[in-house]
Amino acid sequence: MDKLELLNMDTLSVQEKEIYRVLRTNIEFTGVENKVLAITSCQPDDGKTTVSYQLACAFADNGKKTLFIDADLRKSVFVQRFGITGNPIGLSHCLSGQATIADTIYKTNKEKLFVMPVGAYPSSPTELLAKDRLKQLLDELKKVFDYVIVDTPPLGNVVDAAVIAKRCDASILVMAADNSSRSLAKSVVAQLRRANPNFLGVVLNKVDMKGNVYYRRKYGKYYNSYYGREE
Repeated sequence: MDKLELLNMDTLSVQEKEIYRVLRTNIEFTGVENKVLAITSCQPDDGKTTVSYQLACAFADNGKKTLFIDADLRKSVFVQRFGITGNPIGLSHCLSGQATIADTIYKTNKEKLFVMPVGAYPSSPTELLAKDRLKQLLDELKKVFDYVIVDTPPLGNVVDAAVIAKRCDASILVMAADNSSRSLAKSVVAQLRRANPNFLGVVLNKVDMKGNVYYRRKYGKYYNSYYGREE
């Protein structure tokens, strides 16, 4: 198995790490059958890829053999953000029959974390994802990994995420604060539920902690005292 060195790996604060640990724990308590998770957003810039990756890291940190799949077959943020060069073979090659599953999975410089990059961009992403080969792929991966985190394109733009969610165990929506209308959010959730009724919930991202008076009053004192910090 080849190895991908992930550059520019995000350094989280103590509070941020705790948030992802809580998210991981909440997912674990939804049931052991929820091993393959599709994660999407309403729009670009909601921070979906960061949340997906950090969640995968949280599972890996807990000793779980975890695979992160970059399933954005239109415009991968992951490839650029983590300095992946050389256009390694990945998901699209596997789905199109040009490579085996083993050929498209890479070790990383983080213990227990593995990555399946996006591969080459196909001309018809939705059609490629809609084939039975995706379900077969995910079923095989469930036998090898404790958790599989699938980072999908924003569902507010294209239907790819719903197509993928249909073949996953469950789905999660990432929303940046004040970035999407209520009607768009409801529409995206409805699409996810139609694709797969097992919708686990929404992760609210990019909240302005300093400017959010309610949050500071409710949680700020707890975190500062718990981690030995004073305001």
